[in-house]
Amino acid sequence: MTLKRFEPPPMFSRIKVFLGVRLSLFLIFTFVIPTGVWAQSRLEGFDEEPDKPWHLEADEISYDDNVHQYLARGNVTLSKEDKKLTADFVRFDHRAMKALAMGNVIMIVGNDILIGNSMEMDLDAETGTIYQGTIFLKEQNYYFKGDKLQKIGKDSYAAEKASISTCDNEPPAWKITGRNLKVTLEGYGTVTHASVWAKRVPVAYTPYFVFPTKRNRQTGFLFPGFENSDRRGIGFNQPFFWAISDNQDATFYLNYMDKRGVKSGGEYRYVLDNFSKGTVMFDFLDDDMVDDGVGNNSEDWGFTDDNVLRPNTNRYWFRTKVNQQLPFEVKGRLDLDIVSDQDYLLEFKEGYSGYTRTNAYFEDAFGRGLDDDNNATRKNSLNFNRRWSEYSLNMEALWFDDVVLRRQSDIDPTLQKLPFIEFTGSRQKLFFDPLYFNFESEYVYFYRQDGQTGNRLDLHPRFFLPLRLKNYLSVEPSMSVRETLYYLDSLEGFRQDADRFDSRELWDAEIEFFTEVFNVFKVNAMGVDRVKHSIRPKLTYSYTPDIDQDDLPSFDDKDRVAKGNVLTYSLTQWFTSRKKGGKASEKDQEDDRSQYNYSQLLRFNLENSYDINKKLDDAPRPFSDVTATLDFVPHRYFSLYGDAIYNPYDHKMTGQNIAATIRDHRGDRLFVEHRWTRDSSESIYFDVLVKVTDELNLNGGYEQNLLTKKRIHSSAGVSYVAQCWSADMRYVDEVTDKRFEFSISLYGLGRIGHGFFGRALENPFSTLNETDQNLL
Repeated sequence: MTLKRFEPPPMFSRIKVFLGVRLSLFLIFTFVIPTGVWAQSRLEGFDEEPDKPWHLEADEISYDDNVHQYLARGNVTLSKEDKKLTADFVRFDHRAMKALAMGNVIMIVGNDILIGNSMEMDLDAETGTIYQGTIFLKEQNYYFKGDKLQKIGKDSYAAEKASISTCDNEPPAWKITGRNLKVTLEGYGTVTHASVWAKRVPVAYTPYFVFPTKRNRQTGFLFPGFENSDRRGIGFNQPFFWAISDNQDATFYLNYMDKRGVKSGGEYRYVLDNFSKGTVMFDFLDDDMVDDGVGNNSEDWGFTDDNVLRPNTNRYWFRTKVNQQLPFEVKGRLDLDIVSDQDYLLEFKEGYSGYTRTNAYFEDAFGRGLDDDNNATRKNSLNFNRRWSEYSLNMEALWFDDVVLRRQSDIDPTLQKLPFIEFTGSRQKLFFDPLYFNFESEYVYFYRQDGQTGNRLDLHPRFFLPLRLKNYLSVEPSMSVRETLYYLDSLEGFRQDADRFDSRELWDAEIEFFTEVFNVFKVNAMGVDRVKHSIRPKLTYSYTPDIDQDDLPSFDDKDRVAKGNVLTYSLTQWFTSRKKGGKASEKDQEDDRSQYNYSQLLRFNLENSYDINKKLDDAPRPFSDVTATLDFVPHRYFSLYGDAIYNPYDHKMTGQNIAATIRDHRGDRLFVEHRWTRDSSESIYFDVLVKVTDELNLNGGYEQNLLTKKRIHSSAGVSYVAQCWSADMRYVDEVTDKRFEFSISLYGLGRIGHGFFGRALENPFSTLNETDQNLL
């Protein structure tokens, strides 16, 4: 038979295996050989398929009738399927199902390897001992070394004077040594008198150490995080991860801060299917410091963005997001965000359970984030939604928690929506061509703990008559009618002689004129062979009559619809490219479009309005500001966004913002943003990530208020990512705090730390429509 040469991992590269065969014996064992020799799920049983033969090859093979044992000497190889044992000598007792291998013993099962001077195996009990040996488990990249390594169960091992590492090189970049090592694969391991080594230098000692034994979800202590902060002092954060089951887990942690106390917290997550999942997080701190206005407390422990004190010591943050698929294709969503005080999220913005990391997780896992960290009014909602092809039903209970009023006032007029029910219809045909309609309808019960409460029903359909004048001009007149009904169950804060029931009838009309001209250019640059330039001018006239609404209740902006008599004109330009290289299925081979990639390169929009009512009233400035927006994505490694506002009467810019993201194939990234509003604010922000080498990354960020010449934020950090470990260090300097953060990860044991969170521009362009693809 043909034998493949054994290719060891880097740690075993000095071992040479010679399989010169002088004598071969083909053995077909008709008895059942049980599964499992030195096996975890990767070290599978010695014979899962007993009908298949084993192959024994050696320089010399004999059989001892007295003890019923096979004796093989010299370049011995015993193999079957993906299992192979090589040694200088093998003695095999086929009745007791025991084997002894001696001299340069190497056993391979799948991708896993065992090496030692000698090895004893009880194939029936699936146990054994290897002396002066090493076990390598490929999937987790674990290396176990010891004077005496024992397999004491199906997935359990024990060792004396042992070490464990996930590093390939010798000496390993890190390892843990101890007197007695016990490991349960798919579980955790323990070591007594454990020492952590960096190369050949011991750096830490503990009499007892527990660690998880797989890279994925596994119960055990995660690696701690460290920081040194002006506001919090020296900090130590120790998390514990609990893998409850395949679809749920929890993390608990204690965060010691020598200036503030101990902040404890927990996180529970579960997943039922692609949509149904949930996460609950809670933190609590009995703060040693308060912002009560006494002495320097407010200066030292408060924040300058408000004048509200924070006298409480009991501080907490509860947040949760839940998605749940319900019967009849209804989707449920629950969002809760309850915080103890207005400063908590500013105080604990960074870190393992901080606002930045939590918000990023919610955005990624649920597609919706949290209110801004400086917003003292937090949104809580329970939502049920059902969608059809042309209709949508949305039912929601909205509670806005004003943290300052809740803690420091006996009166809370915050407006709640309990419930909010919305039924909408998308644009669709009405009876016959070419008439179309859409509609919006909603019912809201407005509730306040203190103040006016009541009901509002709003019905708002719109009718369209799209017309096309040959291929040159599109005209679309539309008209809407609106009926709004009110019923107040509390007149507090309203006219006492008012009727509890009231109504409003409105209408408005609009007409749009637009066309599109384009040209397709042949080019030959960067793989692009076609570029389409489209120009779309648009003119819109809208009219809303002046109807007295002063006697109506006023809950939100929908209760006051302003009169309008406005002419709006805009000009939008697009550039779209075609590049060879699209992947087509066999079914689409005949469609030429499938052979290309299409992408939008640029979109530029200019818009201005003229208020006819202002002109009729002799108002001095009927023209609105001119607004411009730009999206520019010429390459997947570069994107730019800009907007500007120009006052045509002052002949001055009143505001402008510009932001850009630059990337490269190595993973380097730069984000730059400049924001300016005339006579109000101006700031610049950037963050950068530089890959010095494949292992070493540098990152930093800076933000400055250009009007006051004061720095808002600056940070600098370094990350080193090796084959089996990584480390992150970062220094952050903010207006209210300066801190040093540090985290380390030993792969296979877990990690915790403060990752680098930078900003980036999203791609603003959606998938191209079929018309654009046909024209290119």
